[in-house]
Amino acid sequence: MFTLITVLIFIDCILLTIIVLLQESKGGGLASGFSSANQLMGVRRTGDWLEKATWTLAIALLVLSLSAAAVQGTGDVVEESSSEVKELVGGEPVSAPAGTPSAPQPTQ
Repeated sequence: MFTLITVLIFIDCILLTIIVLLQESKGGGLASGFSSANQLMGVRRTGDWLEKATWTLAIALLVLSLSAAAVQGTGDVVEESSSEVKELVGGEPVSAPAGTPSAPQPTQ
């Protein structure tokens, strides 16, 4: 499930980048090169469509990112029992090596 959401996020990011680059900025932008599309739908309608597409893709990116975080957080946590930890350590309690400074004691 996480892989599917990751692929959808990747596709959404590519589409969002393309849509943002197509929008006309104050300097003209890349949208000015697509004059045939502007003549077909009109400049105002093309701008409205690009703005709606930008908002839709941005909201989709937010939802997909939150979904990925939720799915990633529900992964199986492997809990090791104390007997498994003792077996790995050799049955002995683990202590700090000799010469390791201890934490300073609070003064009263």
